[in-house]
Amino acid sequence: MSRQTETTYQYIKEKILDGTFKPTQKLTETQLAQQIAVSRNTVKKALLKLEQENLVTIEDNKGATIKSFTLEEVINYLEIREVLEGLVARSAARSIDSESLAKLKGTLDQMKRFLDSNELDKYSGQNKEFHAIIYQSASNQQAVEIITVIRTQLIRYHFRTILVPGRKDTSLAEHMAIYEALRRHDEDEAERTVKRHIASVRDTIEQNYRFLV
Repeated sequence: MSRQTETTYQYIKEKILDGTFKPTQKLTETQLAQQIAVSRNTVKKALLKLEQENLVTIEDNKGATIKSFTLEEVINYLEIREVLEGLVARSAARSIDSESLAKLKGTLDQMKRFLDSNELDKYSGQNKEFHAIIYQSASNQQAVEIITVIRTQLIRYHFRTILVPGRKDTSLAEHMAIYEALRRHDEDEAERTVKRHIASVRDTIEQNYRFLV
């Protein structure tokens, strides 16, 4: 992929994930080309890559549309993720070292500070970093790769769940429980706490889906 195509791909992807481009919205190659100052062919290549990631759908003579997931599809993805996150947590509990645990604790402390100051965007950023440290500590990188694909597809919903009343405090408590299990290198508890966390996210989305789309 050329540098221009990569830049175009990242630009469109960011707009999808941050909600600037909405589900079911049509993407016009000509408008995007003018907006990004690249050729239509460059936009076309970027959209094809986004289609491979299941973020857009492309139809002949109709162009590209932002992918919209049904509630059933979202729940199915999260059920898959719950199982895979459990596998990764067990793997991380076996192999996580003191340096990674220190980073995890520092990230958790930052999450609490951002929650106390109601900086929810920054909280979500540290939430992502928290999970990234766990993924890096796990030996089952194949499971991590699949989780990453699912997280990318559902990130627009995940970021909004923190806005649901009561969810932010529950979220922090769940992350603290995950950290404690990993600190003790307790594989069973690490798996349980992570699966409980993903199940909680799933329940929140299921109960508030119409407000999150």
